[in-house]
Amino acid sequence: MPDIDPANKSMEEIVALCKRRGFVYPASEIYGGINGFWDYGPLGTALKNNIRDHWWKQTVECPPIGPDGEPVSIVGLDSSIIQNPKVWEASGHVGGFNDPMTMYKECKKLLRADHVWYVFYGNPDEIGKYGEDLTGQGVDVRSFFSDVFALEQLPPDERQRIINEDANLKQALGNTESLPFLIKKAVLAGSKEEAFEAAEFSSKQRKAIEKHGAKPLTTYPLMVPDRAWDDGGSLCPNCESRDSLTEPRQFNLMFESYAGAIQSAENKVYLRPETAQGIFLNYKNVVDTMRVKMPFGIAQVGKSFRNEVTPRNFIFRSREFEQMEMEWFCAPDDSPKWYDFWKHERMRWWESLGVSKSNLRFRDHDEDELAHYSKMCVDIEYKYPFTAPGYGELEGVAHRGCYDLTQHQTHSKQKMEYFDQERQVKGQKAGLSKDEINAQSKYIPNVIEPASGLTRGVLVLLTEAYTPDESRASKVYMKFKPKFAPIKAGVFPLVNKDGMPEVAQKLYMGLREKFACQLDAKQSIGKRYARMDEAGTPYCFTIDGETLTGGTVTVRDRDSQSQERINIDKVEAFLDEKMGE
Repeated sequence: MPDIDPANKSMEEIVALCKRRGFVYPASEIYGGINGFWDYGPLGTALKNNIRDHWWKQTVECPPIGPDGEPVSIVGLDSSIIQNPKVWEASGHVGGFNDPMTMYKECKKLLRADHVWYVFYGNPDEIGKYGEDLTGQGVDVRSFFSDVFALEQLPPDERQRIINEDANLKQALGNTESLPFLIKKAVLAGSKEEAFEAAEFSSKQRKAIEKHGAKPLTTYPLMVPDRAWDDGGSLCPNCESRDSLTEPRQFNLMFESYAGAIQSAENKVYLRPETAQGIFLNYKNVVDTMRVKMPFGIAQVGKSFRNEVTPRNFIFRSREFEQMEMEWFCAPDDSPKWYDFWKHERMRWWESLGVSKSNLRFRDHDEDELAHYSKMCVDIEYKYPFTAPGYGELEGVAHRGCYDLTQHQTHSKQKMEYFDQERQVKGQKAGLSKDEINAQSKYIPNVIEPASGLTRGVLVLLTEAYTPDESRASKVYMKFKPKFAPIKAGVFPLVNKDGMPEVAQKLYMGLREKFACQLDAKQSIGKRYARMDEAGTPYCFTIDGETLTGGTVTVRDRDSQSQERINIDKVEAFLDEKMGE
């Protein structure tokens, strides 16, 4: 069966299977749950650990081959979740890790100010310079936006067909410079929620929009086009009060706690919002104790916490999540080469997990969306069901320059400079002056950061593997690449008698030392296959009458459902070969 486009997969059905088969559960479910937190069940934990272990193996234990044909040097770290609060002042998180928040005065509902949908009211003359391209094309602006709202209701293929057939609409949507709230992305989004997310603005865009007379409107009216042009401004989706939004104010995303017996300002600490700072804090320790030399990397896997105002899309955006981050330290003039190297190396790694190339892409950050510390950044994006036909972030590869180490040097008064002996020797051989040699051999390293969400990786593999198939009893199977499947093999006695359970038990006991296996003797063989299909188990071995007489077992392939007989003594070698593919 050919791979299915994520756009044609149901997020609701994927979430339901995750609960039914023990991949992901709502946290604290018996008490009604808690928004933004998830528990990983037995299969989800195994899947997550398989991804994590593969990343650690490919990053730390057997790192990739660098541009010079030699393996790069990367060491591992596990830093504390809670650090001295001065760390987050130095990194800029205390002062700058904020979202602008606004609130409806009547019902006290909070929402992000940059998630407010801006719509221009009145006639085209009031739109200012942003409407010039539209009016210049002879487009009636009010009618145009009404059409846009109507388009949002349609399936993606139908929306695109109408846009392609309407020359004015297609031309207008093609010119995003004339559309300050990025209506093109909203129209092409796959759902109301993603239309909402597509309307995120930079502060520069928001100021420009407000300057030209925009009024705020929440995304709720997107689903009710006739209300979109009502007088009265913003409409609360809860209480339907109007013009009740407060002025935006900053909301820090870090979780606060206290270290010690007294809850005072002096004892305030934060749960880390990223694992990166723990690496920067230990940069000098690693240099002094591990005999590393430039360039080198420090890798870490661990939990991070962000008090997201609107956690959404299952485990895509949650308040507690796991990251796989690596900070690559290098000489400043070498950083462009390493940025390009890690960009392509990380894309190759995601493909090695069995993710289809057609569902992945690079997206370079625009200048106005770069983080304050970043010189350049590219996202590796995946086509999630809730973003399709668009894409959403999976991993970022950022050029952080020397910002972090410089900040920590300034705030801690500890030197973060690196003395590069090899560059000193090269400079001396080249006959450079003492000042030139010092300039080249003593520097604060630049940092390239490939940072990915481990829990987002779980979501990607769940989405990629989810394969509806009406021909099966289960109606769906999880098409994991065998080495990442939570259960590698099922072992079944055909019937629970005639010595078959004993043979199955012996085979299982031999395999379990090396592979995650499951012995199952309950219900019909068809129902057992169905359970394994939903768990994503690639191979099932059945012990039957021929096993007892001829020493062979039936092996069933999950994807093709084909069956063949192999000698029971060859089962381990069979799995060894398949797990390496």
